[in-house]
Amino acid sequence: MTRTRLTAEERQEQLIEAAVRAFGENGYAGTTTDQVARLAGVSQPYVIRLFRTKQELFLAAVQHAGDRIEAKWREAAGREATLESLGGAYKELLEQPGLMNTLLHGFAASADPAVGEPVRTCFGRLYDVVRELTGADDEEARDFFAFGMLLTCLGSMRVIGPGAVPPPAWAVGMLGTFKNL
Repeated sequence: MTRTRLTAEERQEQLIEAAVRAFGENGYAGTTTDQVARLAGVSQPYVIRLFRTKQELFLAAVQHAGDRIEAKWREAAGREATLESLGGAYKELLEQPGLMNTLLHGFAASADPAVGEPVRTCFGRLYDVVRELTGADDEEARDFFAFGMLLTCLGSMRVIGPGAVPPPAWAVGMLGTFKNL
């Protein structure tokens, strides 16, 4: 059986996907470059050769998550440039908990200036994209992000989405207020 060698770009993408899964599951502090290497099927020194530090790998994973969200929103806006359309696309992304949890871990680690600046830049870019694609004003964009963050937190807690647990009593009423969830 012959194996097809991956290009350097494909290998880097494979590592970032593994990093999103690992950081999404275990957080920044709880993830090692060795865990990412094992998930990607490469050696730990190879991970360090490409990304130099765990922090750079983490930032690449956060950027990847932001890029995936932006691409999904642009695709949705191509069909219908409304907040509702972008919200539907975001709900699809919630089915990928590692992606959203990686962003949440990025937000949580933002007290570190080396992490905070790129994470804030990523978030700001997404905010600008929503306004650009939909024409939403600041208040509408704020409400869109507030609702999305609530859904992200509920997904991270497994109240909704893949692997959801039976909803706790406090969540039943709240979940009943959502349309199409």
